[in-house]
Amino acid sequence: MKSPTELSYKLARQWQQADVRVDRLLTSEVWPLELTIGKPSANDIQNNISRIQDHVQLWRSVEIGQVIFEPVNYRLTAEAVSLPVLWRINTPSQWALATQDQGILGEYEQLGNLVAGVNPRYRELLIRQRSLWQKKPIDDVIVTAKLADSLLPGAAKGRPLRLLGEYGVDTKFIERNHRLLQRFLDERFNGAATEQGLHAFLDASDDSDHWLLIRSLQKGLLPYSRLRLTTRELVAQELPASRILVIENEQCEHLLPELTDTIAVLGAGLDLGWLSAPTLDQKDVIYWGDLDTWGLLMLARAKNYRPSIKPLMMNKAVFEQFAEKSAVVEPVHAQIEPPDGLTADEANLYLHLLAAKCGRLEQEFIPAGYVKNELTKLGS
Repeated sequence: MKSPTELSYKLARQWQQADVRVDRLLTSEVWPLELTIGKPSANDIQNNISRIQDHVQLWRSVEIGQVIFEPVNYRLTAEAVSLPVLWRINTPSQWALATQDQGILGEYEQLGNLVAGVNPRYRELLIRQRSLWQKKPIDDVIVTAKLADSLLPGAAKGRPLRLLGEYGVDTKFIERNHRLLQRFLDERFNGAATEQGLHAFLDASDDSDHWLLIRSLQKGLLPYSRLRLTTRELVAQELPASRILVIENEQCEHLLPELTDTIAVLGAGLDLGWLSAPTLDQKDVIYWGDLDTWGLLMLARAKNYRPSIKPLMMNKAVFEQFAEKSAVVEPVHAQIEPPDGLTADEANLYLHLLAAKCGRLEQEFIPAGYVKNELTKLGS
């Protein structure tokens, strides 16, 4: 047989389980909860009657929910004994109260304020991942949720995030709530903000140093076959090759063959401002990215910084050749119109990908043999 304190402790432990918390706070079908108290044994009745009386009195004093008493017959008693057998908790608020834990009561009250103030799509996230908001003012969390409702992919249009003043937040607000905003946007756009990074997703310039993977495709051009440099270092120092291959993603590094007088720069994403550096003026600069709307947006951005840049494997023929086996759904499109800087054929390809059911062909899923053949042509 369990005391109110023991069952309160059990309820408090259950509150700490994310799946249980989400289920009970968002699903009405789980209510009421019924916790078994248990019955004393015949030996307890015979030898510890005062303990049983104290146990019964404790349960009679419980005012949260309902304590169910039943008559229980024992051979040692002349008549049935009324004993507590079940504790019924009817609502989430009673659950929080029944834990007898001030921390849980405070969290429940805060969650109530949050749930009332945000779009329902964010409720499960806030209940499941309390660390996102526990140390923040509730008003900031609500404002961040409303900001996430207002933002669309590419909303920054190349500006730093701190300059998004038209959304009613100060210059430091997004910096303070970066992770929370990203997770809200993930709920709205199927994880795209985390997958791409908040800056890339919103097309915002990143004031921090961006590390790029530098890979020499000819032995001896660099002290190491691969190294990492920041964009600031890349702008300041000329790379010792006449051909620079700019690649959107690092994941396709394994596809790169040996190539004379060529250095590959991988993982730039939307951080392409370094392409305007004078150290590249005498170079043959080539760009290869994903065949999706984001890849073509990055190509357009690269062309704006360096108009002479040449795209590689970024045309409709390549997409159609491999789309049937390798193309997937693009979770979030970059924008609804082709970006400035694309040729007419590239803009038509953008619209084609936008309308396609599976309009995303990632670089790493183009066959290695085909990639090697196309790259080898550069050196011929």
